[in-house]
Amino acid sequence: MPKPPTPPRARKANTHNDSPAAIKPDSEPGLLVPVIVAIAFLMEQLDTTIVTTAIPDMAKALHAGVTLMNLAVSAYVLTLAVFIPVSGWLADRFGARRIFLLALVIFTVSSALCGLATGFDMLVACRALQGVGGAMMTPVGRLILLRSFPRQRLVQAMTYATLPAIIGPILGPLLGGYLTTYLSWRWIFYVNIPFGVLGLILVGRFIRLPPVKRPPAFDFVGFTLFATGIGLIEGTLEAVAHLALPSLAAMTAAAVALLWGYARRSRPQEDPVIDLRLLRERGFGVATMAGGMVRMSMNGPAYLVPLMLQVGLRMTAAQSGLLTVLAVAGAPGIRIIIGPALRRFGFRRLLIGSAIGCSATLASFALIGPQTPLWWIGGTSILFGVMRSAQFMTSNTLAYADVPESRLSRATSLGGLLQQLTVSFGVSASAALLNILSADPLRPRLGDFHAVFLVLACLPLLALMGFSRLQVADGARVSGHLGPQAAHDTARSPDKMRPGDT
Repeated sequence: MPKPPTPPRARKANTHNDSPAAIKPDSEPGLLVPVIVAIAFLMEQLDTTIVTTAIPDMAKALHAGVTLMNLAVSAYVLTLAVFIPVSGWLADRFGARRIFLLALVIFTVSSALCGLATGFDMLVACRALQGVGGAMMTPVGRLILLRSFPRQRLVQAMTYATLPAIIGPILGPLLGGYLTTYLSWRWIFYVNIPFGVLGLILVGRFIRLPPVKRPPAFDFVGFTLFATGIGLIEGTLEAVAHLALPSLAAMTAAAVALLWGYARRSRPQEDPVIDLRLLRERGFGVATMAGGMVRMSMNGPAYLVPLMLQVGLRMTAAQSGLLTVLAVAGAPGIRIIIGPALRRFGFRRLLIGSAIGCSATLASFALIGPQTPLWWIGGTSILFGVMRSAQFMTSNTLAYADVPESRLSRATSLGGLLQQLTVSFGVSASAALLNILSADPLRPRLGDFHAVFLVLACLPLLALMGFSRLQVADGARVSGHLGPQAAHDTARSPDKMRPGDT
């Protein structure tokens, strides 16, 4: 008697699940998810700037030149930017929750190794490893938010999670100076360990995501072209800062050639490693490009203001740190009012107004002189933080408001890459301008700082052309803003537009 045919094995679904207990699509996450993501954001943002105040002590302990120690900063920022593009693919391939856990492990372990570094080479290598972990934490954490919350609650979630991105670059130098002065420079790395362990526990316990479709094969050749080109762009800014014109020309030519090669390679691909076609989405393109121009100008003061107060006005590091940290004071208030402001004014008007405010506050730094009272300097810092927070939160939310669900992972990778580059480009461009405009770059005068601030104040005004391209409907599903014309259309044709369909 013939045996009955063996039933075929069930074909393995082309999806993965981050957890056996994935959340249901209609479940509503609480504020714990953005708080968990915010812990990772804070660690990544702090490490972008916390090292700068400790460079002299680190150089002495590791027997390296102070100038050479800049590699401890650039190694982190460069690897952070270069590896961001691969994070979205890894999240889709292996699960956002798993990659987020891996990023926390890499970042925490590399932080401990940086603190234990016994030589300059070891420190730079561990800083580069930190950058790999940071490159996965930010875009994947943002992806977790986008997949955990409905679009109607995205503003609330983003405001909580993006606060560290606003506070980190300002708080970093102050915290770094305090730890270096009263403990040791090694503690600027050890401070990450308890936060990393806490993040691992919370992610493992509370983050649950639904399954997603597995992505296509990764384009390693395209990634190499793009990443190398981006790295060379950062190198050109460093060459400008050091007035190395022969190196500048060579690196610029190589960067253009590599990025042009990537653009040609990626154009016919259905799923490129960096989907530059996302820039054609009006909301995403305006938020990342025009918003990126404002971000670059507003990230420069994190480097310029403490230097101007110490070199130009002869303040102590503690005094300049206390005045600088006042820029964080307005961030909580902006978090509270950004949702109602978006409903009232919409993305277009809020971005245009905050860009003008950013330009005005940058220019106001040029009014600070030896006779300027401390309350004026502190008030300028607070106003700068308010405008910076309003611009960053609004553009960051608009970037993903209208992106289709199927393209969210690629959007977070490209958006995270561009946002991170605005940090490094802002600092590098500010340093380059200071070198170019100073008669003696080693000892810049107060007027040299004023000139740099006035140049930076022009960038937000240039971004107004991009923001003016936005329409009332852009991001309306997230902001809840209809606008006069949309409200008129709704009143005339209620069957064509219902509440919640905007």
